[in-house]
Amino acid sequence: MPFPDNAHPQLLRALAERGYTEPTPVQAAVLAPEAEGRDLLVSAQTGSGKTVAFGLALAPTLLPGGAERFGPPGAPLALVIAPTRELALQVQRELTWLYARTGARVVSCVGGMDIRREQRELARGAHIVVGTPGRLRDHLDRQNLDPSAIRAVVLDEADEMLDLGFREELEAILDALPAERRTLMFSATIPREIAQLARRYQRDALRIAVGAESEPHRDIEYRVVLCAPHETEKAVVNLLRWYEARGALVFCQTREAVARLHGNLLERGFAVVALSGELSQAERNRALQALRDGRARVCVATDVAARGIDLPDLGLVIHADLPRDRETLLHRSGRTGRAGRKGISVLVVPFNRRRMAERLLAAARIEASWSGAPSAEAIRARDQERLVQEALPPEDGLAEEDLAAARALLAQRRPEEIAAALIRLHRARLPAPEELQEALPAPAPRGEERRPGPPPRRGEGGGVWFRMSVGRNANADPRWLLPFLCRRGHVTRQEVGAIRVMDRETRFEIAPHAAARFAAALRRPDSHDEGIRIEPLEPLPRPRGPARPPFGRAPERRDGGYAPRKRRPA
Repeated sequence: MPFPDNAHPQLLRALAERGYTEPTPVQAAVLAPEAEGRDLLVSAQTGSGKTVAFGLALAPTLLPGGAERFGPPGAPLALVIAPTRELALQVQRELTWLYARTGARVVSCVGGMDIRREQRELARGAHIVVGTPGRLRDHLDRQNLDPSAIRAVVLDEADEMLDLGFREELEAILDALPAERRTLMFSATIPREIAQLARRYQRDALRIAVGAESEPHRDIEYRVVLCAPHETEKAVVNLLRWYEARGALVFCQTREAVARLHGNLLERGFAVVALSGELSQAERNRALQALRDGRARVCVATDVAARGIDLPDLGLVIHADLPRDRETLLHRSGRTGRAGRKGISVLVVPFNRRRMAERLLAAARIEASWSGAPSAEAIRARDQERLVQEALPPEDGLAEEDLAAARALLAQRRPEEIAAALIRLHRARLPAPEELQEALPAPAPRGEERRPGPPPRRGEGGGVWFRMSVGRNANADPRWLLPFLCRRGHVTRQEVGAIRVMDRETRFEIAPHAAARFAAALRRPDSHDEGIRIEPLEPLPRPRGPARPPFGRAPERRDGGYAPRKRRPA
């Protein structure tokens, strides 16, 4: 379906030059006849073309009567407010090329940039101003920004601005604008706070919902990779090596985690940049430019990059740390699978956080495939497959000088020696994959994990017994022993059975399906062991059949132990 006739002709020419032949659903919705000239409250997925959508929607208001070009710049006619510097600068770039044929002057005002330079830019006049809430309010307070001629205001990613605590700045800006204006709110979701803001500052707004709110992106394939808690960074390395995406974004929760993972990937030979709030604006711009021009292929970032960053060829998103909620999961993942391209979103989940990942995916209504991280052996095999593909002659044939060099080599070396040298050179430019501990089996589908009925009580599951070298004499207590065992043995609370505290030692049971993993984790050194020795009381069972359901918890006794099990350990 082509763009409708009511779209501004100069904008249509700009779109055609960029290869846009038909509107996305959100762009078609804002150009519908019933939306013309009205306030809009729009919810649409990240990556659905919202920037172009509100650019198209603004044109009739900013260029009334079908005017082809703007007059000389003066007081701004439109204000676009975005939550982050990166998103505001991206919106400025998008609107600049979209309105290029109209003679529009688009100015940015964002935190972290020279405010005096912005003051000079505003003094020269502008047709559209794009900025972040704090910096725009600052310019209003300094009277650098004249709001008297504003005909329309756009709130981009409105829910994110409220999440970041910009309500006061937004209300101050909106209160300073002329009452007779259009107010367009664009957001991935419409929570209660956004609805309240819309009722206060919009008039007879048209509600547009493109797709269900918080609906997973159809062009994104979701996968979950299980790993040991201390091997999450190794899993990230193997995932980057397995997919070899032209662009990958790895999310961490904190700046410290970003710095650590960035350093580790850099040391391993990845072309990687970091993006977090502690970096200056110039450093962040350089990191994004390195990704855009191909000098870097991996970006490690905090959630500051979860919204509004549009990177070319970004085919892979890795959640090194689990998102805090479903909205963060969807927005992080939405960096890939944009504009009709396919993408992959991978959650790296430690064994002991599997339940949390299941709840997160269920809340986001996402069906994901579960597996372990790619093994080093599998990655090497895939490298060999890629090498075979890369070694195929091009469709236009080989150059004569390349053939001559090949004949000279064959005259001096055997073919297998030349092939081995080629493989060695190919591997030398690739970071080495990591050896990982064997992963847990994938969980059963939701609703089939347990049969109806009460969960089994702790101590009734026929678990494998272990002992540890602390007892009542060392103030052993299940309240701290249980989290210690979960951390040390990479198991969940449900996989720990009965705990029996004795005078000089403590005996406990582990679910049969987790016993081998628990024992393997014990063999790895741990600086937090504090001299506690743990060993099995009986031979470990061989895995057979499907995993048993996890143990349930039993009531504690008054002395701090747990209810005795029905049989004693051998």
